[in-house]
Amino acid sequence: MDVVYLDNNSTTRPAPEVVEAMLPFLREFYGNPSSLHRFGGFARKAIDDARAAIAALLGCRDTELIFTGGGTESVNTAIRGILAARAPRRRIVTSTVEHAATRQLCAQLIKEGCEVTLIEVDRQGLLDLDALSAALGDDVALVTLLWANNETGVIFPMDQIAQICRHARVPLHADGTQAVGKIPVDLAQNSLDAMTFAAHKFHGPKGVAGLFLRRGMRLRPLIIGGPQERERRGGTENVPGIVGMGKAAELAADFLPRMSRVVQLRDRLERGILDGIADTSLNGSPDHRLPNTSNISFAQLEAEAILLLLSEKDICASAGAACSSGSLEPSPVLLAMKIQPRLAHGAIRFSLSRYTSEAEIDRALAVLPGVISKLRKVMPVGT
Repeated sequence: MDVVYLDNNSTTRPAPEVVEAMLPFLREFYGNPSSLHRFGGFARKAIDDARAAIAALLGCRDTELIFTGGGTESVNTAIRGILAARAPRRRIVTSTVEHAATRQLCAQLIKEGCEVTLIEVDRQGLLDLDALSAALGDDVALVTLLWANNETGVIFPMDQIAQICRHARVPLHADGTQAVGKIPVDLAQNSLDAMTFAAHKFHGPKGVAGLFLRRGMRLRPLIIGGPQERERRGGTENVPGIVGMGKAAELAADFLPRMSRVVQLRDRLERGILDGIADTSLNGSPDHRLPNTSNISFAQLEAEAILLLLSEKDICASAGAACSSGSLEPSPVLLAMKIQPRLAHGAIRFSLSRYTSEAEIDRALAVLPGVISKLRKVMPVGT
């Protein structure tokens, strides 16, 4: 299918090398890695090799990695596991712009008797570090924050945040789902205590993810029922998926020094939209963000309508709006940034990858003006 795919923060194309690495463990080497026979040992060695490759990308020990079934599971494991291990502390500190995996979990934890303190961001999506520092105390079980925002690409200064939390003696969990594979992550230099990530965000397979847990950090397992992952996540490992994530980690480490190419394409797309289409604006910090992400508002329009017309032209992007009870609601992230609803409703996220081509950017820039013009004839700006 000939599509212009600009929705890579949702999921990425599995790298061909990743698919090839996985196939033998779907066809020939299907043994259970917990079995004592040599056949199972092939699978165990493959997991160990993948764990080492991922540890090399992240700058951590391989013994500090736990494999899970997805990024949301990793987030739940980290937050619930650290919270349970830190009893009787029941207060969590997080931000107003978190991914739904954290936001909805915190809402559930409030129903279970926890207290959640929300730290606000400014108009550019940057965290109030003074408010974060002031919120920390002996009653805080943990701090959980996005490293990079999935909608705007805004990057939080995780090194500085980790120092604040370490000074207050409060564990820090970072949701690194959008950061890993896109920006350098060195957990040997950063003092955060836990970090979650998912393979399909950096050209690995879906259905496999990881949790970094610094040595000595206590965690109560979320899934119990076996000795796997050092008794921190029960269940037979997804061997093909883990092998694929290991290969994806190797490829990501190799490409990171060349990420400037993605930045150039993103900036060309962004300039073309902002300069060529009236009543558009960038959401989020232009300086502190992922190299592949651009979130742009088209004033007085609905994101769903824009996306549907783009899809008819085989152009894939996404929105920060979700359909709720039959009506579109603006993104909670953009509203937390105090972006006006007239702009938040029409926000589109364009997210590139290392496979994005100049021809795809050219095609998107050729199609977008006509789509916006067509919609504005129906809903003119200012009405």
